[in-house]
Amino acid sequence: MTTDLQLLLGLAGFAGGAVNAVAGGATFITFPAMIAAGLPPTIANATSSLALTPGHLFGVLADRQKLPEKTAPFWISVFTVIFAAGFGAFLLFVTTERQFEVIVPALIGIATVIFALGPNLKSWLSGGAEDRSDRPFARLVWLLPCGTYVGYFGAGAGVVMMALFSLTSDWSIRTSNAMKNLLGAVGNWCAIVIFIWSDMIDWYAAWPMLAGAVAGGLAGGRLLHFLPPGVLRSIVIVTGTFVTILYAWKYWL
Repeated sequence: MTTDLQLLLGLAGFAGGAVNAVAGGATFITFPAMIAAGLPPTIANATSSLALTPGHLFGVLADRQKLPEKTAPFWISVFTVIFAAGFGAFLLFVTTERQFEVIVPALIGIATVIFALGPNLKSWLSGGAEDRSDRPFARLVWLLPCGTYVGYFGAGAGVVMMALFSLTSDWSIRTSNAMKNLLGAVGNWCAIVIFIWSDMIDWYAAWPMLAGAVAGGLAGGRLLHFLPPGVLRSIVIVTGTFVTILYAWKYWL
């Protein structure tokens, strides 16, 4: 891999890390950058997941004191997502490049819609009801497909988790966000172990993007002085829409 391509991946990692720290949606930047660098789609997806690991770690550490009480439902949720994400990573491993190319436009398109609807998703799903009762069994049932998606692709999963927690728990927003960060992190880390074991990581592409993501994550807070989260969300949505159309044209037509 040339120095120019590694610089491109480093810059994409920086942009993704900064956006993730403020609004989320880094995958919409890092995954296309990996594809542009010439990586096959499944390798690009796995390598992008590894490169964004620092963002998950920062998120967990920042809100660790807001996590819910560590009772049996808490640990069952954690291990449910680990199991499901491992299954999702295995599904990616057995997916051929051509199959993934066909799926990619739909995955990015759905993730973009979920990300765009994020602020209103909970109220729409609940029909405006304000039921704050805790339903751990229902939460676990829905964490299975959500965790599988985290291991397979992951873009937009955090928004879905926040809506899920709003509907099935009595947690505060900060607690839901902390739990979302933790479950997203452990699911991603489990998937990465499988990706490494399966030799699905392009390390020459991973290191510059990972370094950029660390720097971008640390600098992300400063973006709030120049660009409010709403503007960054709009940029991510426009990027996701453009990438969806581009890949639909490339892989479907």
